[in-house]
Amino acid sequence: MRPKNQMKRLMPRIWAMIAFCGTVMAIFVMQLVNFQLVNGKEYLEQAENTQTYQFTISAARGDIVDRYGRSIATNRTGYKVELSKGMMTGDLNETLKELVEILQTTGESWNDNLLISTTQPFEFTIDQTADSTDNPTLARQQNQLAVLKETFDKQSYASAEEVLESMVEEYELEQYTPEWQRILAGIRYQMQLDGFGIRNNFTFADEVSMKTVSIIKERSLTLTGVEIVETSTRVYPDGTILPHVLGTVGPIYAEDWQKNKDKLQKQGYQMDDLIGHGGLEEALEEHLRGEDGTKMVEYGKDGTVHTSWIQEEPKAGNTAVLTINMDFQKKVDAALQNRILTLQQNAPGKGAEANAGAVVVMEVKTGGILALSNYPSYDLNLYNTNYTAYAQDENKPLVNRALQGLYTPGSTFKPVVGLKGLLDGIMTPTSTVNCVMQYNLIPGMRPPSCLDAHGATDIAYALEKSCNWYFFDVGRRLGIDNFGDFAKRMGLGVKTGLEVSEAEGHITSSKDENYTYGWVLMSAIGQQDTLVTPVQLATYATTIANKGVRYRTHLVAGLLDSTTGELVENYDAEIVDVIEDNVGAFDAVEQGMVQMAQNNSVALRDYPITVAAKTGTPERGKTNEYGDALYNGTLIVYAPVEDPEIAIGIILENSGSGASAAYLAKDILDAYFFDNTGNLTPDQTGVLLQ
Repeated sequence: MRPKNQMKRLMPRIWAMIAFCGTVMAIFVMQLVNFQLVNGKEYLEQAENTQTYQFTISAARGDIVDRYGRSIATNRTGYKVELSKGMMTGDLNETLKELVEILQTTGESWNDNLLISTTQPFEFTIDQTADSTDNPTLARQQNQLAVLKETFDKQSYASAEEVLESMVEEYELEQYTPEWQRILAGIRYQMQLDGFGIRNNFTFADEVSMKTVSIIKERSLTLTGVEIVETSTRVYPDGTILPHVLGTVGPIYAEDWQKNKDKLQKQGYQMDDLIGHGGLEEALEEHLRGEDGTKMVEYGKDGTVHTSWIQEEPKAGNTAVLTINMDFQKKVDAALQNRILTLQQNAPGKGAEANAGAVVVMEVKTGGILALSNYPSYDLNLYNTNYTAYAQDENKPLVNRALQGLYTPGSTFKPVVGLKGLLDGIMTPTSTVNCVMQYNLIPGMRPPSCLDAHGATDIAYALEKSCNWYFFDVGRRLGIDNFGDFAKRMGLGVKTGLEVSEAEGHITSSKDENYTYGWVLMSAIGQQDTLVTPVQLATYATTIANKGVRYRTHLVAGLLDSTTGELVENYDAEIVDVIEDNVGAFDAVEQGMVQMAQNNSVALRDYPITVAAKTGTPERGKTNEYGDALYNGTLIVYAPVEDPEIAIGIILENSGSGASAAYLAKDILDAYFFDNTGNLTPDQTGVLLQ
């Protein structure tokens, strides 16, 4: 009987469920009747009179901060003017003209990169025949000009007037004055390059003022299809900090889009997106970029917005934490500039011609860069407006000497030969050579000389006095390729592992063109064809300080989630090579470098911390107007010797001697160990990585 009783109790529930389902079905049927029969015509007209468009909400780009969380590159909220083709109802040229007139009133610029002057007589704004080998910006512009002529079926020798004439015809600008023809043609061509269409809006102007925003909104009924979009703009709180390393953020170049269109689209880019160009902005693009969101907007035929909604929220990019100490960076920048300006007060041939240099300071136990300085330098915030002046400056402030400059190392190379001679057993820490000044042990070769006759000389004394004879002899016995390959293991003539572009350099070898046996002598003292970068000098000094352990040189310490502040990725110190030493080679070389600093350097002689250093005065093969030979100054330093913390690589162009670099090293050591305030380390507030 239990089953029957249970059924009786369940029946009311079953009937209730049936009734509920029936009610829901009835409501659906009534709504369907309403949509299809009662108000079908009205809803059809409404659907036909509205259109829904999808817009991208740009994600905020991740900040770049120093090791203590202080902003080096960040974002500022702003507004840009966009054109939406699907919403435009008026004449395109007239709409563009009205927008230009608004921006002319407010003193702002618009998106026009046409390489033709804006006033008559119309001419190209770049030299098509100039050598662009060392100027990537000019090379890109020359390519853009070639594409422009090809687009309008013009020969390579066509004039600006001829190109503009074809553009006027293509864009139906005959009714306008020549000046307006040039303005409108420039914008129309940029729209063409940027792929303006139903699915791709065109950025007419970036970073417009609130006055411009207000005027455009007031004219929204006539300026259909013109949108004001909130955006974030890349800014640099102090544009003089690391301008050569940071890179820039800007639109994707049209030629890059055409070349890499499929790849960029797979990565989620649209043609008018911003992207990192050069430096860390490019190297860390995938981490800094973030993920864009999506906004849906429903418009009526008259251009009014019916409704809008966020379909997908944007996600900000990660924050990149650098190994750089921003306060220390500023002090190194100032020290480098002051040293060069001081040298210019010297006599000709003794530093008066000094005009450029670079410094790299590294953390010995990690390979992280604490400061990276170039002189002359520039302000990244003024890069676009002052580019022409920077590019034409004879001292080349845009050149990243610290990472791309190639220099003969001179006597800073001698520890390489000394170490290899000790490790290979050719010499011992106490064995000596007899320096008699002139080295005449290679028959048939004009004998090179040492600066003095040092007599019995061991490795420590050879480094202290920078004895050429010792290294001529050890280098000859080792062989040029033997100590050359070892130099690369120490960090010279090879890329250091940096996240950004760097020159590789070169170590002289027997495979070099026109090589002769006599090259081994000059190569052993850092001359001949050997070329290294300042960052390689710093890496090399770090390897000596670590007694043969070479770390990957790096600028990025880690990545943080921009929203939560949580550590996403930590870039630990990475060992790339370990040189075994069972004979005390590194200790012996270190002793010689200490003796050099204490006994043979006026600048470092009485320094209160034990310093290991080696100067160099490499020949340039050039003379000044008086016929005086010009020399660079090079230097490697690390300290304190008992427990090394920092290593320094320095190059000063035309400084006259390596001694000049030693004075700069002292200023940098003071800034690190004995800051004027008594403590360089900032407050621990905002420390992101330990």
